[in-house]
Amino acid sequence: MARGPVGQITRGTTGTNRLRRIDRWIARHPVLRRAADPLVVDLGYGASGVTTLELEARLRRARADVEVIGLEIDPVRVARARAQLAGVRAGRTPFAAGARVSFARGGFEVPLPGDRRPAVVRALNVLRQYDESEVAEAWARMCARLAPGGMVVEGTCDELGRICTWVEVGTDAVPRTLTVSLRLAGLDSPAIAAERLPKALIHRNVPGEPVHAFLAALDGEWTRAVAASAFGPVQRWRAALEAMAAAGWPVAGRSRWRLGEVTVPWDCVSPAR
Repeated sequence: MARGPVGQITRGTTGTNRLRRIDRWIARHPVLRRAADPLVVDLGYGASGVTTLELEARLRRARADVEVIGLEIDPVRVARARAQLAGVRAGRTPFAAGARVSFARGGFEVPLPGDRRPAVVRALNVLRQYDESEVAEAWARMCARLAPGGMVVEGTCDELGRICTWVEVGTDAVPRTLTVSLRLAGLDSPAIAAERLPKALIHRNVPGEPVHAFLAALDGEWTRAVAASAFGPVQRWRAALEAMAAAGWPVAGRSRWRLGEVTVPWDCVSPAR
């Protein structure tokens, strides 16, 4: 007997430009740029296909041959997204009529025509409703479908896409990095990222846990860098991260610090056992 999609239907909340920070990070990632087949899956895109269409548009600037497939468990959402795509094909939207986008029904099993394997699976705001104990299995299911050298990008963001965190997970289902990306204008404290940590970490932001130590250190250096705010929030952020590096934190992604991003190896934040 054929099985249905694996997973739970999400709340479906989405919005224009909500996932822009994640999209731009993926666009610059070597996994996409070097992929033999730049196939990307947008898993659990929600009630509207707009973020899938935006993903294709942003990635196409890095890989003109990129293809994006949006997967949803709810057939009503799939039908709605296909109707949106028809409008794109007819030239009634700002998206390119020839955008290499399609929509289909599916979940963590990532079913694709011809058993194709994606270079990237983006799963944003999908695991928030799950228990922490279910995260590893979800990662394993998605990673099992990746092309060699591929990655899963799984994380969470707020409704406007100004507070975002995500994990890069390799084909072995082992997480590699955590990235925090914040809108610096008007930022009071980078510790606000705690509210939007991925499910694997959100309940671990307590004393004694590595992710708590990381966010506390980042918040402390942000506070101490207040003098640099006279030159703008970007300079303050840079000063805070330079101090983190001087203190021994392996903060990476220096070229993207100006965007309010910082990436650290998973070992720095991996849950204590």
